[in-house]
Amino acid sequence: MEKGKIVSIEDRIPKLKKLRKRKANRRLILLLSFFFILIACVLYFLSPLSHIKEIKVMGNQYLSTNQIITLSGLTNDTNIWKVNKSEMIKKMIEAQKEIESVTISTQFPNSVLITVTEFERIAYLSKNNRFYPIMENGKILTELESGEIPVFAPVLIDFTEGDALNQLLDELKVLPEEIRNSISEIRKEPTKTDAYHITMFMNDGFEVSATSRTLSKKMIHYPSIVAQLDPNVKGVINLEVGSFFKAYDTPNLTEEIDGVDQDENH
Repeated sequence: MEKGKIVSIEDRIPKLKKLRKRKANRRLILLLSFFFILIACVLYFLSPLSHIKEIKVMGNQYLSTNQIITLSGLTNDTNIWKVNKSEMIKKMIEAQKEIESVTISTQFPNSVLITVTEFERIAYLSKNNRFYPIMENGKILTELESGEIPVFAPVLIDFTEGDALNQLLDELKVLPEEIRNSISEIRKEPTKTDAYHITMFMNDGFEVSATSRTLSKKMIHYPSIVAQLDPNVKGVINLEVGSFFKAYDTPNLTEEIDGVDQDENH
């Protein structure tokens, strides 16, 4: 009604028809859009576009990328939308002894990233002229990729999985890498008074008699200890109680070594 003017029902009907037609058109457009989106999604999920195109692996040092991909069970036929929902993929990779943890993520549009954390290989066990990696968790790998002598890692003799090995690995882990890599060979040689006694052969030609219970505290001083010795006179550095040196040529003579705190000797 405009200033007293009365609008007849005949005049209002065309406007109502146009309004209803617009609403109907909007509904139809929405329904058609939803239908086409639904069809597009179905076609996408059924087409190779939704399949994994690339699988990337990060963090692996010991296991190859192909090994990890094989462990995951993922292929180019795997639907990428099933990756994040499957804990089974992580479990299959983490079942491998070398693997500590795994994270899996998808990257737009159809790539998968597998990030792994491996247990560090602290040493190698020598047995039957073969070398078996020993991981930081104390597990010994029984399957070898090659029979080559390991580089920059101590070789352990006469060790088996158990307390003595775990004690030694705990000590080796906290040693600076340059000192740990200077150890060529570690022999398990328990005595009546020390079940954790070991003998180490160093890359510089010296021999070290010690106990694995105080290994990291004593061996931290190894660079300063050898600096006091004649590099041409090889022998045994005893770090069990106190610290002294006994040359191979004069086994009856010992030389006291400075550099190891007395508090650490007890």
